[in-house]
Amino acid sequence: MPIAWYFDFVSMFSWLQWQSIRELAERREVALRPILFGALLKEMGQRGPAEIPRKREFTYRYAQWRARQAGIPLRFPPAHPFNPLPALRLCIAAGTSVEAVGAIFEWIWAHGRPADTAEALEPLAASLGIADVRVALAAPEVKTRLQANFEQAMGQQVFGVPTLAIGDELFWGADAHGFAMDYLAHPDLFAEGEMDRLGHLPVGLSRV
Repeated sequence: MPIAWYFDFVSMFSWLQWQSIRELAERREVALRPILFGALLKEMGQRGPAEIPRKREFTYRYAQWRARQAGIPLRFPPAHPFNPLPALRLCIAAGTSVEAVGAIFEWIWAHGRPADTAEALEPLAASLGIADVRVALAAPEVKTRLQANFEQAMGQQVFGVPTLAIGDELFWGADAHGFAMDYLAHPDLFAEGEMDRLGHLPVGLSRV
């Protein structure tokens, strides 16, 4: 089954899942697909967790707790949410390699550095072999690739980040990684009993 990971650098939960994705990519082919989370929210007509004051506070502290429990370094950048477009485009300009994705995540979430402008990312871009970060981020092919990633996400009905897509099934959130790995090992997991029934459960009440 094809495997794709949809993520945005603005998401601290994408960072919390990253090491598991890196390890998975050592064993299986994983398509790394950076997408703009804000565009996803707009498409679905939803607000993000950071746009709801008390949910924002809870989400940040929960992420910090999760990181401590897992032994993952987590230091928030100077402001959040921030504009992730420069980081997303840098990732694509650098080939969306495991090395590039890891370096950008570490820049933002392990070291708490800003990533919302070309100027802020200039030292990181240089370390990735990109001499002129402004030219790289403005390249039409970079913008086209990012849009194509988003369209692929829409085609698979992705509804959040991070999402690990295994075949036609979506596993949303860093905390669903174990669930995803169980499905990968047992592709018939959803084919029997209550798991199968849940795929066809009628809607009893709708607010629309």
